Amino acid sequence: MAKKRILYITPEIFPYLPESYTSNICRFLPQGIQERENEIRTFMPKFGCINERKNQLHEVIRLSGQNIIVNNSDHPLIIKVASLQVVRMQIYFIDSEDYFKRKQLYYSPEGEFFADNDERMIFFAKGVIETVRKLGWTPDIVHCHGWISSLVPLFAKTCYKDNPHFQNARIVYSIYNDGFSEMLRPDFMKKLVGTGIDEAFVKGLEEPNYNALMRKAVEFSDAVVIAQDGISDELVNCVKDSAKLTFSHPQDQAFVDEYNQFYDTLLEQELLIF
Repeated sequence: MAKKRILYITPEIFPYLPESYTSNICRFLPQGIQERENEIRTFMPKFGCINERKNQLHEVIRLSGQNIIVNNSDHPLIIKVASLQVVRMQIYFIDSEDYFKRKQLYYSPEGEFFADNDERMIFFAKGVIETVRKLGWTPDIVHCHGWISSLVPLFAKTCYKDNPHFQNARIVYSIYNDGFSEMLRPDFMKKLVGTGIDEAFVKGLEEPNYNALMRKAVEFSDAVVIAQDGISDELVNCVKDSAKLTFSHPQDQAFVDEYNQFYDTLLEQELLIF
């Protein structure tokens, strides 16, 4: 197959955040795909606990400065970048004084789910898409990982479906065992409609919980990855019922080659259009 262009949208990457199952996949999958002579771009949130000096992050002035509208308010987008020099891989960070300066990821030191996690998701999804547009880069595949990126399929297939950078992109969504028990704020649907998404496309989010987010991500994706054991039966059945191209994360060291083949198969499929 010809060289592929793959956009990775991730919640965490080692070594910028501690080593974990997810942060290792989000580090070594993009690296391995790039080493197989494909072109990649990789994004994650710039959480406040990431040490900018140690990891040599710097702001990309030409990409920063856009205002992302969330809940009728402007929020300046800051883009930072760092490089994993040994493997020559660049990581783009989505930063915001309003949403990502705090040291904790999703919960306060007292264990409370951040009330604005809904808006952080919207900002992150739109921030990545707008930055890719500004880069002038057109991905063949957009591979989203974890619930922080779960709105990307919805945005890509609705608001940005006619944008030349995304209109032909296949969307892959990886489901991890990363669920939360809390509800997002009750006006979540209203906030999504306020971004320009048709109200018909956000139905199903009346009770904005984790499973509802996953169902919506599956609905608007071209393919789904079961990335981890322990996914609830409800979500596994949701994926099966969707009849989407499905892939289970391999439990062996050769997983990059299997993903590479999966991507090739996906590109041969008809594009999902709404």
